[in-house]
Amino acid sequence: MTPDLHVVLVEPEIHWNTGNAGRTCLAVGAQLHLIRPLGFSLDEKEVRRAGLDYWPRVRPEVWADWPSFARALPSLGTPLFFTTRAERSFQEVVYQRPAVLVFGRESVGLPAEILERHAAETVAIPMLDVELRSLNLSTSVALAAYEARRQWGWPAHHRTADR
Repeated sequence: MTPDLHVVLVEPEIHWNTGNAGRTCLAVGAQLHLIRPLGFSLDEKEVRRAGLDYWPRVRPEVWADWPSFARALPSLGTPLFFTTRAERSFQEVVYQRPAVLVFGRESVGLPAEILERHAAETVAIPMLDVELRSLNLSTSVALAAYEARRQWGWPAHHRTADR
């Protein structure tokens, strides 16, 4: 089955965030894409630990670099680029199906050239504290992925986290 939701981490630096993002991708039925260079090895136990015993099921698609991924982007879906510098909130946009949610590095976000090229497709997650630089990457992934699923509606067979 071809996923209708894609989560892209461009040059992620912290293994815990990638593992947590992978677990979120499983929860929402999204494909995780990782753009090299990575700030860690995917073989590190910390990545697997953050993804728990689910990590083998995540099966991230790893791309050599941004240009390689950018060539494939149009075939994946409508992209949204997450940045603290966007004018629109991630909740104000309509998530087209299929959707591609693109996030940058933990330390600096997405490169300026990507943001400039895709300025019309940028969105931000609002924060009341003006001195706060950003949210944690895996938190941002979860907020965005769940907003897409909220807008699209959940399949009838989904189950909640309550057991």
